[in-house]
Amino acid sequence: MDSGEPTRAVQVGAAADGTLTYLVTMPPEALPPVRLRDLAAAWDAARSAAITARWGMVRLFRFHRADGSVTDLALADPDACCWAGAVDSTVGMQTTYGLSLCLRLLALVDLLGRARWADTMFTVKRDGAEIHQALLHGAATAPLTTDARFDEAEIHARVVRGAMLQPRIGTTPRPAPVAAGASA
Repeated sequence: MDSGEPTRAVQVGAAADGTLTYLVTMPPEALPPVRLRDLAAAWDAARSAAITARWGMVRLFRFHRADGSVTDLALADPDACCWAGAVDSTVGMQTTYGLSLCLRLLALVDLLGRARWADTMFTVKRDGAEIHQALLHGAATAPLTTDARFDEAEIHARVVRGAMLQPRIGTTPRPAPVAAGASA
């Protein structure tokens, strides 16, 4: 996929132990929105990677701001590493779009673990989950915060605006790590 962005927006390096380091020329809150279908597909790819025990490697991120400040983020939790690896192997994380998709997937899992209002927006079942389309749309389009999460009030407002018009769509996430990944 041609991202249309400068090739140097994301630089990726690998350490001898397999750890990947991403140097990004913009902060998390400047990453672009993603397509809802790509977020749903990333969720499914993460479930598939977890089922087949493709746990992935540690990933370190350094996001630069115009004022010279940075945000550092480390993905070391096994579930987060697995999910990031799934995004990397399907969409790629060498672009701001791929990074945004990965961070939105992880931020959605975090949100599901902490936002009690979201409990009514998804149902976890043995074979996957059913997530309200308004929740997926909110996660695909709401800006990330400086620490690559969702502002709960902002995403809640987006979800409420869209909830009355959109049905649930089926996805197949790994049920157990939804809570575990959110607490990591």
